[in-house]
Amino acid sequence: MDLVKLTENLVKSVVINEDSVSVKEFPTDEENVMFIQVMVAEEDMGRVVGKNGNAARALRTLVQTASSLEGGKFVKIDIDKF
Repeated sequence: MDLVKLTENLVKSVVINEDSVSVKEFPTDEENVMFIQVMVAEEDMGRVVGKNGNAARALRTLVQTASSLEGGKFVKIDIDKF
């Protein structure tokens, strides 16, 4: 499963401005770690993070679960705004 695509689809499902969503994978020094950066428009930041960070936590949990089902890497997700 493509975890970057999964992350992008999940984020786009909660934002208003889907065209402003950017999800990219970056290399890490750690062997078994994947780093995904999510960029959204400033007005969508609250939707992606959620109250008390609950939406962001749920996003991380879903992506990490998908990774572990495929033998997986530990996934770190950074969420930021443009």
